[in-house]
Parts: sequence; C-alpha cells; structure tokens
Amino acid sequence: MSAPRARFIVFEGGEGAGKSTQVQRLADALRARGEDVRTTREPGGSPGAETIRDLLVSGEAERWSAETEALLINAARADHLDRTIRPALARGQWVICDRFADSTMAYQGYGMGLDRAWLEALRKRVVGDTEPGLTLIFDLPVEVGLGRAIASQRYEKMGRAFHDALRAAFQDIAKSKDGRNRVVIDAVTDIDDVARQVFAAVASAYGLKA
Repeated sequence: MSAPRARFIVFEGGEGAGKSTQVQRLADALRARGEDVRTTREPGGSPGAETIRDLLVSGEAERWSAETEALLINAARADHLDRTIRPALARGQWVICDRFADSTMAYQGYGMGLDRAWLEALRKRVVGDTEPGLTLIFDLPVEVGLGRAIASQRYEKMGRAFHDALRAAFQDIAKSKDGRNRVVIDAVTDIDDVARQVFAAVASAYGLKA
C-alpha cells in the first residue's frame, strides 16, 4: 500500500492568476467540512521568511541577480518549512500554500536562466521529504494575468517576454515526469468555476466526497 498523500497543497502560476482568492476558497470549503486548515504563502509564511519577502518583492526589477534571489528564496523556504509547514503537518492540519518550489524553478530557472539542475539540487536539500501532496498550476494567457495584476511588486514590473517564459515554464513543469502530483487549473473562467475545478482536484487526490 502506498503512503498516504501529504495534506500539503500548493497553488502555482503566473502573476494575476487569482491564486490567493482560491487559497481562501479552498480553506473555507475544507473548514466547512470540519477540517483544520493552515493557509500560508511564499516567499514568506514565517516571521523570518516574511522579512526576506520584503527584500524580494520591493524595489526595482533588477534589484537582485537571479542567483541571489534563488538563495534568498530558499533561505526563506527553509525557515518557513521549519517554523510553519512541518509543525502544522505534524499537528494533522491541512497546509495550503500560495507558491512553493515550482515557482523558484519557473521564475529563477526558466525566466531568469539559472541552471535548473542546480535549482533542483537546492530544492532537494531544503525541502527534503516535505514535498506537496498536490500542486495546482493556474494557467491563463499572459495578457489576462497582467491585466488583473496591480503591478506593485518587482515581478509584476518585469517585461512581457519574462511573463511569456513563466507561462511556458509552468506548462512544462505541469508535464514533468518527476513523480510530483500536479494538476492544471483553467484560471480564465469565473471565480466560482475555478473554485469547482480546485475542489474537484483536491477531492480526487485525497478521496473526499464532492
């Protein structure tokens, strides 16, 4: 018998995909069923990681080199895992996270050109066996996402070519044969339909009744 799937769900995708709204919708749906849920985000999710987040999302688009960004993000991730995610999972909570390690591969690997094998090795070192049980990848055309985004953070200010590369990256990651469980969500449709897609994917992965 295979090991039970970790109750650790990650939402991924480009800018303006509506992930934050759907994180809350899923958390509310699970809580309505009596489940104990912890929502969190990356970069951030713990006091130390939130301090690093401030460094990453503010300032000009060229503030950091790709390698410096990747190291900062993984430092934040290590603290987030140690102080928030792993303790919550140990308590039996569901953990729903807005972004995780696939974003690092998409943004700093595909988007900024860092060596992907190095990023994968860094992921394995930091994440260890605390991999998501399910990753939901929100897909929508770049122009739609950027039209929804506020353009208040560094990544939203980066050029169209970067965001085109991001969408292609997440589509490629979704097809990966690395054994990690990923489902693509059509994020173009209305909020309620996206929520239905999300819950259907979660119900299928975890054996919940719709």
